[in-house]
Amino acid sequence: MQVLQQQFSVNYSFPVIFAEDVFDLHNSLLADVIRQGGHEHNRALVVIDSEVVRLTPGLLERISQYGEAYGSVMSFVSPPFQIRGGEICKHEPTEMERIHALVERHKICRHSFIIAIGGGAVLDVAGYAAATAHRGVRLIRLPTTVLAQNDAGIGVKNGVNAFGRKNFLGTFAPPFAVINDATFLQTLSERDLRAGISEAVKVALIRDRDFFDFLYDERASLARFAPAAMHKMIVRCAELHLEHIGHGGDAFETGSSRPLDFGHWLAHRLEELSASEVKHGEAVAIGIALDSLYSQHLGILGEIDLHRILTLLDTLGFTLSHPALSWLDVEKALCEFREHLGGVLSIPLLEGIGRKVEAHEIDIPLMKRCITLLGERTAGRAGQGVRQAFPANAFGQAYAGRALSS
Repeated sequence: MQVLQQQFSVNYSFPVIFAEDVFDLHNSLLADVIRQGGHEHNRALVVIDSEVVRLTPGLLERISQYGEAYGSVMSFVSPPFQIRGGEICKHEPTEMERIHALVERHKICRHSFIIAIGGGAVLDVAGYAAATAHRGVRLIRLPTTVLAQNDAGIGVKNGVNAFGRKNFLGTFAPPFAVINDATFLQTLSERDLRAGISEAVKVALIRDRDFFDFLYDERASLARFAPAAMHKMIVRCAELHLEHIGHGGDAFETGSSRPLDFGHWLAHRLEELSASEVKHGEAVAIGIALDSLYSQHLGILGEIDLHRILTLLDTLGFTLSHPALSWLDVEKALCEFREHLGGVLSIPLLEGIGRKVEAHEIDIPLMKRCITLLGERTAGRAGQGVRQAFPANAFGQAYAGRALSS
């Protein structure tokens, strides 16, 4: 027998830049980033979230003018290609196929750029297309939502949905650069602003008690989306996310533990059950509340800590239950999450704020009881006239059959 053993490592570095007015003609930031590619002149395909276009009048013209102003550095090969925002672009393969077709038509090569502008779903699709065309085209992300700027848009993962499963197809492919333009956040609805804060709560709970204390102390400011508090929240959340990727020892998740996925086993299934009526950040908030409640009922999380977690989520305006939870098959959801992890169940739970423990078994009856308790608590708050982030019947009868058949 003859064995040849190969081993190598790859160093990778990419900047996450916080800026404003990236497409202002006097702001050379994007051109400077592209110049770092090492070529005198560069070709680029712009892919943009159609919702961002709708919310930002004149943006397409500004992008075109920017390309002309910095024509010595780069050429936009076509007008920005618009794709539908939200989970719909991840459910259907049309958009990704069209990006691949544009890459082929306009001779975008591995040393060219795809510039993706949009929310997390659009960045996922554009990133997956970039990673699979020519085995990897350079990707520059311009996240436009809170959730994308502090979490989804700054990592190394890309993915689309398939077979009724969230992110069933995907890649680990680091971007060339990420530019967080705060100007885009000014166009967001309260619901979208709020949804992104849940990821900050998540990462604070499992990694940084001081950060959680900041979020708790500033909960009233964050609830009204005060710019200073929001900026500090986004930057610190991004820092913790990048710290995990760079120093967590498993950037490409080859093991079974996904420590940044606290609350996500439920969140992913709830998005599917509600046909994406529940936004990812809203589903994460419910998942955080459930797994925190479960941790407390296991006796590993104190009542005071649980109270602070739920108070923070309540003050931020999250609704911590949803009718679709009544159709949740807990055992099936955990099995699917285990498969997604790699065959071994590993669910982060809390043994204190800022301290997590990996659970490899879940008490199914207790988890179901916690779901019931969470629903009763939410119903009680609604009965007291507490404003909910979305109506209890927001997704209507049209989704009921789909959810029941899942």
